Amino acid sequence: MPNKPVLHKPEDPDFVLVDNDNALADLTQSLQSQKCIAVDLEADSMFHYQEKACLLQITSNGLNYIVDPLCDCDVKALAPILENDEIQKIFHGADYDVRCLFRDFGIELHNLFDTQVAARFLGEPQTGLAPLLESRFGVQLEKKYQKKNWSLRPLPPEMMAYAANDTVHLLELAEILKKELVEKDRLFWVEEECEILTHARPMPPNDGPLFLRFRGAGKLDPRSLQVLENILHVRDDLAKKWNRPLFKVLGNTPILEMAQKRPLNTKGLVSLHGFSPKQAKMFGHELIRAIKAGKSVPDEKLPSYPRKKRPPLNPKAPKRAKVLKDWREKMGEELGVESSVVLTNAQIQAMASNKPRSIRELDECQEVRQWQKKVFGQTLVELLKAVP
Repeated sequence: MPNKPVLHKPEDPDFVLVDNDNALADLTQSLQSQKCIAVDLEADSMFHYQEKACLLQITSNGLNYIVDPLCDCDVKALAPILENDEIQKIFHGADYDVRCLFRDFGIELHNLFDTQVAARFLGEPQTGLAPLLESRFGVQLEKKYQKKNWSLRPLPPEMMAYAANDTVHLLELAEILKKELVEKDRLFWVEEECEILTHARPMPPNDGPLFLRFRGAGKLDPRSLQVLENILHVRDDLAKKWNRPLFKVLGNTPILEMAQKRPLNTKGLVSLHGFSPKQAKMFGHELIRAIKAGKSVPDEKLPSYPRKKRPPLNPKAPKRAKVLKDWREKMGEELGVESSVVLTNAQIQAMASNKPRSIRELDECQEVRQWQKKVFGQTLVELLKAVP
């Protein structure tokens, strides 16, 4: 890798604001002839109950565009570009953006190259966009707008410039990372990972109990689980009413403690970690009512946390898993990447349970990628053969 470049702040980039359907049609037409475009997305998940895409930034052929979905602008018009197999889309950290594009606009992204995935497979110690641009180009991105409210209108000029800067260097960065991947013979690794990433989808609506999506609920007794469910409904109703994200109404830490201790007065509520007197004043009585209701439910009507039926654990699997983990650590060091790049824990458990005895049997192990089978397949089979 070349010497570290001299650091500098980027100049505010020129950009075209696309805020109506006519301008979007012109943009779509101009992108039809491109082979590669850089894309990023800003959303408002930190500020509203129902998060939504607020900006879509695109860089192509030296020009920067900011598409505003909150204006008179149907972003679905970009589907012929974003779903086009012949046009590669460069993203950085695409997982959330892929889900957001599908959720908000019904767009299914095709032909993705994720520079964050590429950096991870190259063994970069820091895979965020800012450190990568700093190490490759000496560019220091401004970070202070990262968690701002992107649904504000009009957006201040400095926030628009920040948004545009996220794609200005992506095309050049992608070319550099691709070259490095080719030199290490890992480009096809990343291409497969990116193809899989295009199928990421948002979680479906939660039609069951709210506690099913609450971390820590599985460890609660039935009474605490009922109280938790009641509290979660209070929080959800308030979040909808105030149009705030759940965590800005009430955090998970006091909720879990509340479900276990079940305080029945304001003094008990404010003694909980992370619960303020202001919150007690605003909606404490609603929480106390929910807790009382949960405590009054008959035992026979209390919920239980569903447990997934798992196949019986092969008694030989732990020993096989250890062999694979030891090999993974060694291989990660040799390749200069995190060990989870070589094999994930889920892949190790699948192979340890099934013990594929040949490449053909390894092919039946759906958790394992094709690139892993090609690069490590025979070695993995031999390792497992040597373990009972």
